[in-house]
Amino acid sequence: MMYHDLFFAWRYTMKQASLIFYNGEGIEKNVSEIFERYLQSNSIFKDKSVLYHSYFPERILHRDYELMQLSSILAPAIKGYKPSNIFVYGGVGTGKTVCVRQVLTQLENVAKKHDAKLIKIIYLNCKMKKTADTEYRVLSQILESFNIKVPETGLPTEILYKKFFEEVDKKDQTIIIVLDEIDALVRKIGDEFLYNITRADLEQARISLIGITNSLTFSNSLDIRVKSSLGEEEILFKPYNAMQLKDILMQRAELAFYKISEEVIAKCAAIAAQEHGDARRAIDLLRVAGEIAERVGASEIKEEHVDMAEEKISVDCVLEAIKSLPKQSQAVLHSILKLTENKNSVMTGEIIIKYRELCRKNGLRILTQRRISDILNELETFGIIEAKVISKGRYGRTREIELSIPKEILDHVKRNIYANFK
Repeated sequence: MMYHDLFFAWRYTMKQASLIFYNGEGIEKNVSEIFERYLQSNSIFKDKSVLYHSYFPERILHRDYELMQLSSILAPAIKGYKPSNIFVYGGVGTGKTVCVRQVLTQLENVAKKHDAKLIKIIYLNCKMKKTADTEYRVLSQILESFNIKVPETGLPTEILYKKFFEEVDKKDQTIIIVLDEIDALVRKIGDEFLYNITRADLEQARISLIGITNSLTFSNSLDIRVKSSLGEEEILFKPYNAMQLKDILMQRAELAFYKISEEVIAKCAAIAAQEHGDARRAIDLLRVAGEIAERVGASEIKEEHVDMAEEKISVDCVLEAIKSLPKQSQAVLHSILKLTENKNSVMTGEIIIKYRELCRKNGLRILTQRRISDILNELETFGIIEAKVISKGRYGRTREIELSIPKEILDHVKRNIYANFK
């Protein structure tokens, strides 16, 4: 069964497939019945919260080496020494954030237990809206962690830097700033912020940075003087294999469900292992499969529920990625969508021409050809487009671009993107 069939005409019941979610008649009664049946039914979930991204397990499986690396680098902070700056690399769902946060929590706990030097952790997710859009907002977020409120706009960034450094240097302490999705921060505001923070002239305090990124080539994009100033240590988180993912799912499933088969867990692990070893994806699959099973009145998850969950997540991921694209990336995608309305593929040169026309019409700053090429790479990474290099002989090479958006959501995507431009 295709996900769009479920999405648009879900046959939904707790006891038997007799209630169509929307049938156009008596919908209020049907909705009320859904709530009543759900209230009276037995949930297959024991504790669904352990399947959400916000849950941090007490024991992190298959990351002992990485945890030891992080701990060893950060340990000098307990004695009042400045730890090395750290870049943590790895694909989505490889445990980077959960490991960093667990190690830092334990570092704080040990420091307090032994009345050691003061350690303060500041965590920023640089992909969150209104967190890292500008250098001003980043500094505002950091100052808020010291209970210093600043106006949303109006002050020079130099004043914010001064306030931060003065506040930090009031005590003999180590400040560890965690920049999750640091590549998104640098794309938006450049790398001057990293240079300014690491070059701070402090008398008492110390500042260290931990950058977390999915981009294995991130450091190559930094200015040479910034890289020199950072002097970072690097830790790589490799993708999980199918057996490791199965162990992780077993750990969560024991807490999340009253009853679940090993076959279902193995299937979720195998699917996620084929897609870059993403534990987050595997856990999402298990949760969504459980939700689907519960909606159709099943007493436990079956393998067909996993298949349905896989398709649903794939579609949802594409929609979410497209909605979160910056304005310039949406403009490039808008150009591709328009150009491919009557043909399957387009060349990079056609996209650039169409994009420039769109920018002029909408008063957008026109990006360089190199930056447009970077955006196309990002769209390909998200799985929104596919690109292949075409040789033009003595005229050089170009890329042929095709859309990878599922047909069942293409119209929905177009409406969302087209609505943002004239």
